[in-house]
Amino acid sequence: MEKLINELKKLVDFKDTTDIGDIILVAATDPQFIVFALVTDIERDPSRKDEWWHLHFSVLSIPIQKMSWTLRTPQMSGMEIFTMDGKERFVKAVNMGGPQLKKPVESRPAPKSGGLKRIK
Repeated sequence: MEKLINELKKLVDFKDTTDIGDIILVAATDPQFIVFALVTDIERDPSRKDEWWHLHFSVLSIPIQKMSWTLRTPQMSGMEIFTMDGKERFVKAVNMGGPQLKKPVESRPAPKSGGLKRIK
């Protein structure tokens, strides 16, 4: 898993924090997958003495799959690889550019007319 994560860090611009509305990359070894997901909520797990969080996210697939994992901050922010049922997992938010890359509305090109075309 560490080799995979090191390769992903060369390809993906990651953030150091995870917030509601972030796109996260989720990787696993068994079954092996790498997917993107949207963080829909983060809530404190009051049943635990230590700081654990319920990370709610929607996997960006068809159909969309809603999931919730209970993780510590270092686990949900990509600071450590963790296991679930003895299988390695990794979660880290992706830097999608943020407001600093957005152009002002008046300087954006007008959308092309015609909309979507149906594929036959």
